[in-house]
Amino acid sequence: MKFNATLRSVQGTSASRRLRHAGRVPAIVYGGEEKPLNIELDHNEIFHALRKEEFHASILDMNVDGKEQKVLLRAVQWHPYKQLVLHIDFQRVDASHVITTKVPLHFVNGETSPAVKLGGAVISHVMTELEITCLPANLPQFIEVDLAKMVAGESVHLDAVTLPKGVTFAAHGGDTNPALAVALVKGGAKNAGGGDDDEAEGEEASSDDA
Repeated sequence: MKFNATLRSVQGTSASRRLRHAGRVPAIVYGGEEKPLNIELDHNEIFHALRKEEFHASILDMNVDGKEQKVLLRAVQWHPYKQLVLHIDFQRVDASHVITTKVPLHFVNGETSPAVKLGGAVISHVMTELEITCLPANLPQFIEVDLAKMVAGESVHLDAVTLPKGVTFAAHGGDTNPALAVALVKGGAKNAGGGDDDEAEGEEASSDDA
């Protein structure tokens, strides 16, 4: 995906404020062997680009005054209550260097799974994105999670998903197999037998007292 940028020579809070009033967005490009580059973007162009999923999870072609660079979106700062982009961070990408980034999860076949059709469960997405490590050429725009065989009361973990070639999960805190989705049974049916057990215990207690 391509977008245009212009070099930004003036920096500082006042300069950034003037840029925003003029319909521009201050941004920075860092990483690699080159120095950080201060740039500015057209607000409308970048606003609409940010609404597309691929802009967040793919290698971007940035045209800076006629010179193209491969970059990855790293951070976006939004106005607290207005639909305004305040600042953006991009990272340069080297085809020979591994990158670590987050990609969205696409859940499919949940509504037709046994969990929903037979068990009346509600599927909750525990995770909506996954942090991965790969070479830029292997970066997927998304990872598909098939819930076709999911049953009520169970969860789907990462080990049930086949990651694309060259892609590995960037585990944190020792959790190498996180839960991605869980099929929640309505009305606490998961412990449906609990009430009978409680009643039985109550009857036994009464008998002992007698």
